[in-house]
Amino acid sequence: MKLLRIGPAGAEKPAALVGDDAYVDLSDVVPDFNEEFFGRGGLETLPSVIAERAGDARPIGDQRIGAPIARPHQILCIGLNYSDHAAETGQKVPAEPILFTKSPNTLIGPNDDVRIPRNSVKTDWEVELGIVIGRRTSYLDTVEEAADHIAGYCVVNDVSEREFQTERGGQWSKGKSCETFNPAGPWLVTPDEIADVKGLGMWLDVDDRRMQNGSTATMIFDPLFIVHYLSQFLVLEPGDLINTGTPPGVGLGMKPPQYLHGGEVMRLGIDGLGEQRQRVLPPR
Repeated sequence: MKLLRIGPAGAEKPAALVGDDAYVDLSDVVPDFNEEFFGRGGLETLPSVIAERAGDARPIGDQRIGAPIARPHQILCIGLNYSDHAAETGQKVPAEPILFTKSPNTLIGPNDDVRIPRNSVKTDWEVELGIVIGRRTSYLDTVEEAADHIAGYCVVNDVSEREFQTERGGQWSKGKSCETFNPAGPWLVTPDEIADVKGLGMWLDVDDRRMQNGSTATMIFDPLFIVHYLSQFLVLEPGDLINTGTPPGVGLGMKPPQYLHGGEVMRLGIDGLGEQRQRVLPPR
């Protein structure tokens, strides 16, 4: 399944994608794709409903697509998780996943505007694979067990302010949690739709110039490892989002570095998971 949420910000309705550009409304059977929905096994109830309604699918047209999940309990992020990205930043490949958090209120739709924060001089882009947790998860015994705890995957743009992140002291979260800094979607794609999550091409353009062109094949820690690893330290709740790191081509890694200042357009995507497009706005 490919699940999405359609409508104005704060009033999105849950739906399922049919074909490439049509949907069926699920709001009469599902209040939202949120913690309660995933926690009660709601994904299992949808295939038959979607099949019954597929003949009445409507075009998405110019309707707004929101993030594919409601605001999660938490957004967790893995840093330096691509060997080629670690190399471009001149840092060692980590022996264990680098964990930081991102404020849940950074979550926006895949085509919503991204806003440069005040006093920013180093706002950067990062195409990433997002994991959505499907069941309450703690102390998994094996890496393989993690597969039963993943609801699906989505495209994420882990927008970052590098000066806030690395030059202003404290934790990375300061440079990761500015408003609009986590576009997600357009859909949540269930694992059965993905042949090999460790072999997905991923890309990002700024003003039609290709900046990132990578693959999940160069991930250091794959999704199952990440979910198992995190479960040893904290409880993952249904609907939680994990951003799993980015391939090379970020502005920080360029010589000289290049950053967003407002007025640009970012386009990004991952094979089988869809594409995003964001206008970059100046500070408010």
